[in-house]
Amino acid sequence: MLAAQSLMSAATVALPVLAPKAAPDIGAPVAWVGLFVSLVYGSSMVSGLAAGALVRRWGAVRLCQLCLLAACAGLALIASGSRLGVALGAVLIGAGYGPLNPASSHLLDRFTPAHRRATIFSIKQTGVPIGAVLSGSILPTLALTIGWPPALFALGVVCVLLAVLLQGLRATCDDDRVPGTRLGLGDLAAPARLAHADQAGWPLAWSSFCFAALQLCLGTYLVAYLTGELGYDLVRAGFVLALTQAAGVAGRLVAGALADRGSARRVMGAMGCAMGVCALASSQAHTWPAIALLALYALFGASAIGWNGVYLAEVARRAPPGAVGTATAAALFVTFAGVLTGPAIFGVLLQSGLPYGTAFVTVGVPALACGLFLLQRRAEARA
Repeated sequence: MLAAQSLMSAATVALPVLAPKAAPDIGAPVAWVGLFVSLVYGSSMVSGLAAGALVRRWGAVRLCQLCLLAACAGLALIASGSRLGVALGAVLIGAGYGPLNPASSHLLDRFTPAHRRATIFSIKQTGVPIGAVLSGSILPTLALTIGWPPALFALGVVCVLLAVLLQGLRATCDDDRVPGTRLGLGDLAAPARLAHADQAGWPLAWSSFCFAALQLCLGTYLVAYLTGELGYDLVRAGFVLALTQAAGVAGRLVAGALADRGSARRVMGAMGCAMGVCALASSQAHTWPAIALLALYALFGASAIGWNGVYLAEVARRAPPGAVGTATAAALFVTFAGVLTGPAIFGVLLQSGLPYGTAFVTVGVPALACGLFLLQRRAEARA
């Protein structure tokens, strides 16, 4: 599941990482990469709603295999260089990304001890920043060597290879599937019904909306910010992005360990405050020396990327028996709505003439407010 998450993550950020080089060939401004990300996660929102029924019918491993194949097809379409191909590729990558987390949550929940849930889920979720690290550190150099379309093809081939390797796990891990399960429109409404019943979990869900919006703006626009306003070349900017994502890996592991020993709400609140402060500080990053800037984005990555595993573990803990996949789909619908909204708003702000720093502040303030709210609610509960 860690490997699948890593490759799917690499596929979603591949074009944003390569945007400064690919955008002229596609015939679109770099700022439009936010619309690409919105297409990916808009598709993820819809496809994820059916994940619970698909897991019951096909099994979690089979669904993960299909997700990886969808990513490969999407990358091939993007590599065509046409605007239509890029749009269709975004939809296909999103169609694969949406069901992946519910499928992996279903599988991990079956084999994870309750007292280790947040840690195990956080380890799996490190695949998201690991995938971004792979894209940020490898794809720019590969694109400069062989061109950006072959670089995307290479990533697609790796996705296919992993899908083939996962077949060896299917007999053991998909033994709970029910092949006769029917799929219908009612399955798309099941996550909404489950989410409505868990009103106590709404503050965490809406916080995930704001956190995800800021997280995706960081991953989507950091390279463009560094190259467009701070004078970094593509390789150096890719290194900063890789550092940010690597810090996110550490952040997820630490957050999972702390949540297993304390409170998921408190951990998410602290990370919300940290990422919000870092977003505000980004507006002045152009005046900072290189070492201070690297420290800022390491902390930014650790907080803005580090909360997801704790959140998904908490969703699994609160889910009714046998409904982890459906509950995860419901939670991620709200989260992906933030992913859909954040980069799109960021792109509009850039198109209107605002600098990157101001755009980061605009998206960071809601995340800071949510972090303070979660910490306040925790303090009220103790009182």
